[in-house]
Amino acid sequence: MRKLSLLVVTVLVLSLVAGLAQAAEKDLDKRVRKLEQKSLKERLAFTGEYRFEAHNLNYEFPAHFDGMQLQALTAGTMFYFQRNFDGMDPMTGFPPTVDAIHNEIAGNYGDWRYFADNLTFDQLKAFLGNFDAASQQMLMGLLMPATAREAYDVTNDILYTSRLRLNMEADVADNVSFHGRLSMYKTWGDATGYQMFNGQSNSFIIDGNTANVPNSDIVRVERAYFTWTGLFDSPLYLSIGRRPSTDGPPLNLRNDEPRGGSPMGSLIDMQFDGITVGYPIPDLGTVRLCYGLGYESQYGNGLLTENPLKDAHFLGLNWDVWDKDDMLIQTTVARGFNITDGFNGNVALPNNPVTGEPIGAPVNMRFSPSTNVGDVDLMGLLVMRRDGAFDWFASYNYMQSHADDVTTPFGGLFCDPFETPADQDGSMIYLGARYNFNKDRTKLGVEYNHGSQYWFNFTPAQDDIVNPKTNTRGSVIEAYLTHRIARRFIAKLGYQLYDYDYSGSGWQLGTPKKLSDTPVLGYATYDKAQALSLSLMARF
Repeated sequence: MRKLSLLVVTVLVLSLVAGLAQAAEKDLDKRVRKLEQKSLKERLAFTGEYRFEAHNLNYEFPAHFDGMQLQALTAGTMFYFQRNFDGMDPMTGFPPTVDAIHNEIAGNYGDWRYFADNLTFDQLKAFLGNFDAASQQMLMGLLMPATAREAYDVTNDILYTSRLRLNMEADVADNVSFHGRLSMYKTWGDATGYQMFNGQSNSFIIDGNTANVPNSDIVRVERAYFTWTGLFDSPLYLSIGRRPSTDGPPLNLRNDEPRGGSPMGSLIDMQFDGITVGYPIPDLGTVRLCYGLGYESQYGNGLLTENPLKDAHFLGLNWDVWDKDDMLIQTTVARGFNITDGFNGNVALPNNPVTGEPIGAPVNMRFSPSTNVGDVDLMGLLVMRRDGAFDWFASYNYMQSHADDVTTPFGGLFCDPFETPADQDGSMIYLGARYNFNKDRTKLGVEYNHGSQYWFNFTPAQDDIVNPKTNTRGSVIEAYLTHRIARRFIAKLGYQLYDYDYSGSGWQLGTPKKLSDTPVLGYATYDKAQALSLSLMARF
């Protein structure tokens, strides 16, 4: 009995000791977790913004000729010609009417299907090159009337969008820091990740705009880079990664937010991966030498070929000549080397770009460039000031192209598919003013920009629901009112009026055509567009 009692007491003591040890271990784990969480919070800082927007949109399309249908009729003419040519005079092989083309295809549809599925752009281009200018003009005179389209309007009474941004910052070492931004941007009712291509530059999802054009509920990495300061015991710094190259000045004024990116937003507003070497000049500003890669040709684009495309590189100098609280003077000079006929992207094409035929069931597809089309130079100067209650800015921007002698089904560098490329230049002015009242809680602003016929910049990530406004070949007037309901809760009422003079805004391919002249357009483009938007922004 005594042995049993001793055994019970021993078990109870051991249980008590085990319980105390377990409690101590839990308390220690809890303290360690608290210390780890505290350390993590001290090392990694999160901020962000959620923005809700409601838009009323109106688009006006000019009278034009449907370029995709004209392409289809040209391919049909080639098919007709090969089946009916019976003499030395090429006109004997041309169809007498457009209906004759349709009848030839319908009566020999199996042969047509084989012909169309194997037709290349080079073959189509060579076919037209066999005829002199008079014969080509006669052919277009036959085909074009069947592709005529009257002017029309389209209205979207209400479009809702949501945008979420999560900013991350962390100190890695005494002179090394990390910065990142995750973004989600979608229209209500659509999380597919693709848009149907409609000819506008923001209907194509590419590496440069994935987080800045509404597409889906996917959270994407918009920015991720480290900065290493104090190199060689000097102010020199090195920064590598997905760059802070969007929302640059002066675009931040209209959203009542601090400067969001390094380069001038009127020249470069584009996500890209690259390297920056910077040197702050005491009491003045900062000089930055920036490098970026826009297209990698030999990875992820199918099998390696004997003569692959050249990578598209960017090199630029971004200089904050004067950077103080009351004034910023900035200049940007950049070159895009070996620009391609597009960038890697995802799109749903409604038409075959070679034959022009409608695709009966458009499918989501990866687009990869097919050729290099030339180089593009950009340069600009920006002056921003605050005088009393007024913020204002003025910016002049210039573009010079250096074209390669190559064209694709979408055209060459600023030329159409069957034209010879030539060097071009363009310019854009951008002006704005904002009045701050109610102790800076309320701000009323107006902006104006105008681009010439061949104006082009790299701004696919610009956050305008109609189209990036600073790439417009024509004029844009914008007016807005922002009000801080609370310090980090902001309401905005905005209005934009686009008045396009030429086609192809935002595209490096195709000849810009005067819209008042009833041009041939591959896809219908806006003549005028209006956007009335109401935004609520919660920053945290």
